[in-house]
Amino acid sequence: MGPMTAPIHMMKLCVGADGPEDLEQWQRERFGAGPAVHVTRMRPKRAEELLDGGSIYWVFRGVMLARQRLLDLQERIGADGITRCALILDRDLVRVAALPRRPFQGWRYLQPKDAPPDLPPGRASEDALPPELVRELTEMGLL
Repeated sequence: MGPMTAPIHMMKLCVGADGPEDLEQWQRERFGAGPAVHVTRMRPKRAEELLDGGSIYWVFRGVMLARQRLLDLQERIGADGITRCALILDRDLVRVAALPRRPFQGWRYLQPKDAPPDLPPGRASEDALPPELVRELTEMGLL
């Protein structure tokens, strides 16, 4: 970590993927062995904090289930001439404890204290609980 910053994370809905396995397969097909790239409209104002150990936490069907470390932020200009921000991501998709999240637009900052813990390696390949069950268990205080 830098002397004046602490890492911060971001969270994003993973549209079109049912779970981490779908995202991994899509990234493998699209990017091969290189880093994964996700292009977003707005460049984060807190880039230094994000790049100081931050991750993007992916929300699948209302439940946060995985994260990828942010490696870099790069400017990209689309075919339409609009400048966008490319999030350069580590290919390691780390499973995290299921955490329900309400729908939101774009991406949001996520404080480290609010981020779910990584799952132990032996549990990373377990199927996630259905999103509805995660929400109900969380509301009851059991997750």
